[in-house]
Formats: sequence, structure tokens, C-alpha cells
Amino acid sequence: MSQSRHESNLLETAEQESPRINTLASATLEGVQARRVEVEATFTKGLPGFSVVGLAGSDIQEAKERVKAALLTNGFIFPPLKITVNLSPSDVSKSGTHVDLAIALLIALHDRTIDRSDLYVFGELGLDGRVKFSSRIFPLLLSLREQGLVKRAMVPAEAMKYLSHIPGIEYWPVETLSEAIEGLQRAESGRRIEETGYEGESLEIASERYYYCREYPEDFREVKGQEIAKRAALIAAAGMHNYLMEGSPGCGKSMIAKRLRHILPPISEPELLAVAKHRFLDGQTPDFRPVRPFRSPHHTATPASVFGGGSQNARIGEVALAHEGILFFDELPHFSKQVLEALREPMQDRRVHIARVQSKVSYEADFMFVAAMNPCPCGNLLSSSRECRCSEREIQRYRSRLSDPFLDRIDLFVTMQEVERDDRASVDSATMHDQVLAAFALQKGRGQTRLNGKLNEAEVERYCLLEPEAETILGQAVQRFALSHRSIVSIKKVARTIADLERSDKIGKKHLLEALSYRRRK
Repeated sequence: MSQSRHESNLLETAEQESPRINTLASATLEGVQARRVEVEATFTKGLPGFSVVGLAGSDIQEAKERVKAALLTNGFIFPPLKITVNLSPSDVSKSGTHVDLAIALLIALHDRTIDRSDLYVFGELGLDGRVKFSSRIFPLLLSLREQGLVKRAMVPAEAMKYLSHIPGIEYWPVETLSEAIEGLQRAESGRRIEETGYEGESLEIASERYYYCREYPEDFREVKGQEIAKRAALIAAAGMHNYLMEGSPGCGKSMIAKRLRHILPPISEPELLAVAKHRFLDGQTPDFRPVRPFRSPHHTATPASVFGGGSQNARIGEVALAHEGILFFDELPHFSKQVLEALREPMQDRRVHIARVQSKVSYEADFMFVAAMNPCPCGNLLSSSRECRCSEREIQRYRSRLSDPFLDRIDLFVTMQEVERDDRASVDSATMHDQVLAAFALQKGRGQTRLNGKLNEAEVERYCLLEPEAETILGQAVQRFALSHRSIVSIKKVARTIADLERSDKIGKKHLLEALSYRRRK
């Protein structure tokens, strides 16, 4: 009898002395995707100390000092215990200052049970206890929401001007550590925040809303002459086709490329959020305006800066920042051969894969490629007033920097002439934008999830229907010009966009002939 009572007392003592383990959810980035992280904390008897384990990076290790200062500033006295914080799973490297708040809450409420496994906690702590926004919070929450992993999240109040754009999450905004502690003690919950709208105008097609701006800080009315190039630019914008301009220096190639951005098709909310996510990952702050991005790296740019990279943590590059917008290469042949050939994969697959020993990243890079080049090294080959100084060999070497497989991925080729004194502006950006909007509505109205320039082969067969006469002309062109399969698909996509601009259901003879006029001459 006495023995059983003694054993019962031992069990009660063990239960009282067993450390309580509380857990809150957070996340870390693996490349550009979020991975759930459970932040666990135990408090055991022993030499007082504070350690963070679980492959925590240096910025998380520094959190110990920020958490200590924030708790002491807010009147909290550290328990004379050994504090161990574990970030699970322990075999995944973690980084980011956004886990400060979760660690501080677990320490502050160590004497009570926290049962909030459904609550994600994000926030960097100031030494005075303020909860600050970290640039990783937006991409983390967007990725978690896309994976269906998050329903509620405690976040910095100052982050709501960005996070309110992400739908489907109950937010619990807090300004200070004390406010977060009091909320958890009262077992409060998050609340639905009204979604923030977007500037500009919008249109709704098949229950999907698309946004755009009617602002033209750089207008096509400033481009004199170059009617063929402007027509090709309109087609490229309407279908998001890849576009190459060749011409003498000063004929307006760069002017046209820079003005393309403002007449591009409307952008959907998921596309806007993806653009914002990439900008946050690059350390920038997006403005959430419905204007597609425009990136123009210098021709001396390295492969790592264009495609992303890094030996420890692979980062995104220019092609990711151009996602859903324009990637413009001026002086195209002066880019390194390595960059030009590596560009073939994202132009075809609309994704970039970065493989390093310690990290592997795959991210979206669905951009419209626009390029400009001179006809020869000196630029005067097509000039009627200046003499070309290049030899035949120099011209051949200059042009051979662009391989056939690379050029095959470009839909529209235009050779531009020199501007004449009598050339005048014939069209403005507002008029061109209206035509793009009408063509966009037709494409979405057909049920296309992608614009014409991005259609895959199955979608080309479904949507790019030719009239019998156009079919005959295409067959003749294939025989005469020895067109590759990729070139045929490209011509069909361009013809489909031309037909949309003409508001035609099927691709007719004149649409196909115009598309053939923009093909590459070998």
C-alpha cells in the first residue's frame, strides 16, 4: 500500500517537473516558396541560458538579443531557467528576422499553455518592443496561402498596407509586443481585413477582374515615322509576343521599346501579387499599381544577375523581376553568348531553374522579350547617308553571336529605316491601348488562360483556326521558306493576334500574309 502511494507521488512530481512545450507556427523561404516552421520552446531547470537550435541562420541567432531587449523593455523578467527554442523541421536551413515575435511570445507566456497551432506569427522586434515589417513576410504569406496552409496570421500592423492585397487570410495586426502578449492571453482571434483595391481602371471577363492604367508618360505620338515598327509593336503588345527591332542608331528602337510598357494588356490580381512577391524578394517595395514591369539590364550583365544565383542562398535575377512584363535587351549582340543561350529555356518554358550545391531554386519567369540591335558593329549598314566601315567578316561575326535556336523563339522581326525629315507621328499610345484592350477581351472571351504569344501547341490548334485560303498559303510558305515547326507555330500565333486586332473569328488570308511579313529572313 505504502509502495503504491510512493509510486503515485513520484509520478505526480514527474508530471509537475516535466517541461511544458508550447508551439507557434511561422515559416521560412526555400528558394521562392514558403515552408512551414514550428517554433517550439522549453524551459528546464539548470544553468540559465538562451539557445536557438534547428539550423537557424545568423539573423535568427541575433534574434536572441532583440527578444531579450524587447521583453526587458516591456517589464518582463526572464525566468532563471534554461530556455531552448527549436525551429522544426531541424534539417531545413532557416533565415529571416520575421521569427522574432514568435520566439518572444513563447518566452513571455512560458508559464501557461498556448494551443494556437493554426496561428502563424510573423514580425521583427525593435529593441523597444515595436513589431516591425520584414520584406519576407509578404512572399511567405502569399506562398502559404497558395499552398492552402494558412488561415490566420499575426502580423505587424504596419504591414497591412501590403498584406491586405492577399485575400483569404484572417489577419491579427499588432503594433507592439505587449499588444501581442495581451491578445494571446485573452485568446483573441484574427479578423477579416477588407481587401485593398488597385489604382486605375478595371474590366471583368468571365468573372475574372483585370486592372490597367491609362497613363502614358512615354507616348507613341513622340515616335516619328516607323509605321511598320509601330504596327509590329501593337501586335506584340496585344499578344505578348517576343519582338526584335533592327535598325541604325537613332531610328527609334529604344523609344518604341520603352513605350510598349504602357500599352500592354490588363493584369489580373494573381499576376499583380506575383509581381509584388518578386519585388519583395529582391528587397524592393512594390507600389501595387497595375502597370506591368519593365526590366532593361545592361549588356555587360553577368548570367547570375540576369538569371539569379548565389553559392549559399540562390536569389532571383532580372528575368524574375520581368515576370508578367517586359525584359528588354538593348544592343542585343553585345550580351554574352552564355546569357543569350541560357535565355532560351525561360523564353520557352517560362520558368528558371537554378541549381547550386547547397540550394536549388525554380521560379516563374513569364515575360515578353523585346530586343534592339544595330545591323552591324558600326551601325551604318542600312544608312543612306553614312558609309558602313565594317568588313563582311566583321558583320558576319557580329550577327553570328545570335544563334538560330535563340532567334527561333522570337515571333516578330522588323528592320527599321532611318527617320526622314518629313516623318510625322501617326498614332498615340491611348489609341493603341484601346486596340490592345479590345484584342485582350476577345482572347479572354474565347476562354484562353494565356495570351496568344504564350499559347502551347495544343492551344494553338484549338484557337488559331485558319480559313481554307490561309491554310493553303501557309502550306506554300512552309515549302518556299523551309519553315521549322516552331516557326509555323509562331506565325499562327502572330496571325491570331492580327485577326483579334481586326476582330475576326478566324485567321484569314490578309492576317496570315501580314504575319509572314514579320518572320525572320535568313
